[in-house]
Amino acid sequence: MMGIAEKQKAKFEKVTPNYQVNFHPQTNRLYHIELSKESITNFLDTVSQKGFSVQHLEYTPYARHLTASYLLDQVGEEFGELLSSILHDRETGGFTLGLQGVTENTDEYVIFATAISHLIGSPNFDAMSGKYYARFTVKDTDNSDSYLRQAYRLFTLHTDGTFVDEPTDWLLMMKMVEQHARGGESRLLHLDDWKDLDKYANHPLGHHKFLYKAPSSKNVSQEIERLTFFNHHNKPGICFIDQFVNPENIEQARYLYDLSNSMEKDESVIELELPVGDLVVINNIFWLHGRAAFEKDPNLNRELLRQRGRFNS
Repeated sequence: MMGIAEKQKAKFEKVTPNYQVNFHPQTNRLYHIELSKESITNFLDTVSQKGFSVQHLEYTPYARHLTASYLLDQVGEEFGELLSSILHDRETGGFTLGLQGVTENTDEYVIFATAISHLIGSPNFDAMSGKYYARFTVKDTDNSDSYLRQAYRLFTLHTDGTFVDEPTDWLLMMKMVEQHARGGESRLLHLDDWKDLDKYANHPLGHHKFLYKAPSSKNVSQEIERLTFFNHHNKPGICFIDQFVNPENIEQARYLYDLSNSMEKDESVIELELPVGDLVVINNIFWLHGRAAFEKDPNLNRELLRQRGRFNS
């Protein structure tokens, strides 16, 4: 009988003239998709000819969907369904792909990421940036009020969208710039690989509604109550971030601390290598993500792009 890896391979592995899909070299929980350089070049040329700048995409929502259609024109109409199928599949739920060195223009990175995100769903408004996406840097010094930009400490495993009252089904992260960076790998954990999942999901507090509050930098004043674990197609989903959850007593605080500590120490955590110009997309319901600490360097400079949102109906 085929094991999980072989079944996944039979389901999603694909080679076409315009792209190929294989398991990610670091883990069978993710796929890596390589687009042909010709299809990327043709896509970027089309967008340029249409006059679709980053500003145009920011100001004109329908242009974002048209940008996605221009990518389909190059790689095939089935490509969007492939991406969605991978993300919805519980055994995988994530993929990486990039621009194959065709361009180093960060505006074109934004355009490409926009095409990918609009093939799988609709990005949420990102209050931190005031746009449908956010770009943020990590440097040697920082005075922010969250771990997002603090380079030299562990950014603990979490899910996105914990403090907003809207679905956050998926997360896209793209590496835009990286200079003098050692460490800082994206850390990922698939919920089903966490050895203590049953212990914490079945705990009485696993189904308690905790209060989440965002810091001022997020530009979100809303407070919301969230279950840590919930049913998603008869399997556990998770909603958690240690920075913004507000327990009511010592018992709840110990549960949250132990839960986070268990995930951080789990042997199944993946430290993903992501080149500049590549992006990773994961299902936010059963994947957790974080970041390893960087090594100290006064010239450290990394910029990431983030989009997150809802699946297409």
